[in-house]
Amino acid sequence: MSRVRNGTPTRPVRRGTALAGLLVGALAAGAAGAAWGDVVADLPPAGIGPGSTAPADAEAVVSRSGDVWSASYTAEEYEAWRLSLEGEYVGTGISVRRVGEDRIEIERVHEGGPADRAGLRPGDALRSVDGVAVEDLPVTEVVARLRGSALPPGQAGPGSRVRLGVERAETARAGTSDTPGGAETPGEVRDDGASGRVSRSADAGRAVGVGTGAGEVIEVEVERAVLVSEPVTVHRDAPGVTRVRISSFVQGSAERLREVVGRMPEGEGVVLDLRGNSGGLITEAAGAASVFLDGGLVGTYDVRGVQHALRADPGGDTERPVVLLVDGGTMSSAELLTGALRDRNRAVVVGRPTFGKGSVQMPSRQPDGSVAELTVGTYATPAGTTPVEGEGLEPDVPVEPGEDPVVRAGRVLSALSRGA
Repeated sequence: MSRVRNGTPTRPVRRGTALAGLLVGALAAGAAGAAWGDVVADLPPAGIGPGSTAPADAEAVVSRSGDVWSASYTAEEYEAWRLSLEGEYVGTGISVRRVGEDRIEIERVHEGGPADRAGLRPGDALRSVDGVAVEDLPVTEVVARLRGSALPPGQAGPGSRVRLGVERAETARAGTSDTPGGAETPGEVRDDGASGRVSRSADAGRAVGVGTGAGEVIEVEVERAVLVSEPVTVHRDAPGVTRVRISSFVQGSAERLREVVGRMPEGEGVVLDLRGNSGGLITEAAGAASVFLDGGLVGTYDVRGVQHALRADPGGDTERPVVLLVDGGTMSSAELLTGALRDRNRAVVVGRPTFGKGSVQMPSRQPDGSVAELTVGTYATPAGTTPVEGEGLEPDVPVEPGEDPVVRAGRVLSALSRGA
């Protein structure tokens, strides 16, 4: 997702296949809307085929709009987008990151996924995708190739295959830098969204090169599958400090958070980690707020001038200490949640300024079956704050350069738990 600087778009009209947000599980901006699901349900079926002479399509609509947050999708791209909002992704079941200047490393392999069954392991270095060397490519482009985002329609869905050139872990770790594993750049990118489990897959993959032992460079053919993401994960960073990371607001995120918090000891504090969360379904963000509120306003949003209110369900946990951990990748509905809990005096915000995206987008089906996503309004927190585009929300407790944000959040939570 590109920033907007001084009101000027920093990139051309977006296509669904080019969205970095899709590649990292980012669900464009709180894409907003509580009404997203309703709008999708109301979209007429795509009854006009590719050969239609229809006068308009999504790309043309987006080009004319001048909307910096707009996006256009083919019917197939939009279906993939819709699945992502339901927590499903087509991928190989690996997450990758850049380590050093010239290595893309497999950071995680999802248990039981296609890559796992093909024998890939964390620490293996990814050297090529379908014969194209990837060491010097941006990580998001590597992920796009893993997902097949640039392939023609119908060639990158479940059951399609991708050839991976892989250097086994022991060789990949040797001779890279004085630091084990090399100099890691912040973050990781995944070809299947957040950490996930396989929901539907076929034959996973096979080694097609010679030699599969440690230190070998092999070529592996892996079959893409539909994967189900786990957008909510739990981490115990220190005694008495539970960190719950929400990577995106897909369907079920709020209920999963409620289950996690419900199993925690009474009165134990929680760090809600929203770093890198670029949004998703605004109703899920409101549901997450409901976990810590006993009813009341979560925020407001307008759709073409018509105001709507988001309200928390009654009965949430209003006593448990809460720290929100945010950064420049915290966007849209994640910013709404941040503002809601802070405005309602239910959380202390720790970290760095959020991204700054206060607009709401909704999709509309075009005559040729494509979908245009356009801005229809803005949202505001209970105190009436709308994140300024590109500036975002300031934390209550800033994390200084070089300081570990997780440690800082844990210390703030400990202080809250002591009543300090």
